[in-house]
Amino acid sequence: MLSIDEARAAVLAEVRALPGEEVAIADGLERVLAEDVTAAADVPRFANSAMDGFAVRSGPAGRRLRIAGESRAGAPATTSLNDDEAIRISTGAMLPDGADAVLQIELVDEHDGAVVLNDDVAPGRNVRHPGEDVRAGDTLLRAGTVLGPAELGVAVNGGRATLHCARRPRVAILATGDELVEPGAPLGPGQIHDSNAPMLHALATLAGASATTRRLPDDRAATEAGIAAALDDADLLILSGGVSVGPHDHVKPALAANAAEEVFWRVALRPGRPTWFGVRHADPMTLVLGLPGNPVSAYVTFVLFARPALAALQGADPRPHLRRAKLAEATERHPDRDECIRVRVDAAGAATPTGPQGSHILSSLLGADGLAVIPRGEGALPAGSVVDVYG
Repeated sequence: MLSIDEARAAVLAEVRALPGEEVAIADGLERVLAEDVTAAADVPRFANSAMDGFAVRSGPAGRRLRIAGESRAGAPATTSLNDDEAIRISTGAMLPDGADAVLQIELVDEHDGAVVLNDDVAPGRNVRHPGEDVRAGDTLLRAGTVLGPAELGVAVNGGRATLHCARRPRVAILATGDELVEPGAPLGPGQIHDSNAPMLHALATLAGASATTRRLPDDRAATEAGIAAALDDADLLILSGGVSVGPHDHVKPALAANAAEEVFWRVALRPGRPTWFGVRHADPMTLVLGLPGNPVSAYVTFVLFARPALAALQGADPRPHLRRAKLAEATERHPDRDECIRVRVDAAGAATPTGPQGSHILSSLLGADGLAVIPRGEGALPAGSVVDVYG
C-alpha cells in the first residue's frame, strides 16, 4: 500500500492544468489567476490629500491666506495656488498646482474668506504621492493566486476590469448503493439518507469546482452507464462507495470497462484504505477517484487527494495546508497504517480528538478544525507528541 504522500504524489503526477478564461472582476472571488497582473499606471495616479483641510505652500505657522477655491474628490481645483492663497481640499482630492502640502482643518482658523495656519507646514505634509501604492509596470499578482477581496481590489487599482483565470474544474460525484435515498425522504428497511453526495459537493465547491451529483444502484450495468456518462463531462470523477471487493462492489470493473486505467488501489491510511485512483486517457482526459463509502473515510480522502488535485487543475499550489500541533492525550496507533483523527487545535497548539473516531461517525467532524496524522506503529503515541495536522 502507498503512503499518504506517495498516493497524493501519484494523483498530482496525472494532473494537467485546465485552460484559462476571462472572468469579470465581480465574478472573480475564489478563482485562480492564470496570468500575472501588472499595474497599468501609478497608484495613486496623482498627488492627493490625506486629510480634509487646506492645500497650501509649505512654510511657517501664523500665515494668513486668502481662500482661493476648492478641490473636491472628482472635481479638482481649476486654478493654481499663489503664495498668499489656500485652497479648501477634501480627502482624496487632487492637490492643486502650486501646492505642496495640506494642513488639516483642525489646525486652521477660518474668518472672512481667509484662514490662519496654526502650525508649521513641511513639504509633503498630508500628501499622498503618485505611485506611493504601486508603480506602473509593477507585478501586483502572480499566476496561481487564489483571488480574495484584497486581490480583487488591487487588480482594479491596477487598471483591470477582467482577469484571465483557470476554468473551474467540472466534478461529477456518483454515490453508489441500494441503501441510499434522498435527504429527508422516508426511510425503508435498511435504507439511509445519502449524506456523502451533499458533503462531497460542498467540499468540491469550496475547492473551486463546479460539481454535480447523482446516485447509482448496486447494479453492474447501471454503474457502467453512470460512469460512462460522467466521464464525458468531468475533469474529475468522484465515486463514493463500491470500490472494495464485495460481491456488490461494481465500481472497479465498471471503471475498467470504461477505459479508466488504475494508478493505485489502497493506501496505508485509516480511515480510507480502499481508495482507488485512475485516469481515463481520452479527449478530454478525466481523473477518477473512488472513495470509500463510510462518510468520514470519504471526507478524509477528499481532503488528502481530491482537494490537491482540484488546486493543481486550476494552477494553484497543491501542497497540503499543514501545521504542527501537540497531542492533548495519548492516542493508540495502528500497526501498519497512518491514521487521520479529527481534532480541535487550541490557541496553545494542543490537538484534542473530537470524540469516537470510527469511520462511520460523521459527527466526529463537527467542531474539528484539522486532521491530525498519527503515524503507524506499536502502542500509543504519548500526549505531547508533535504531529502534522491537515487544515
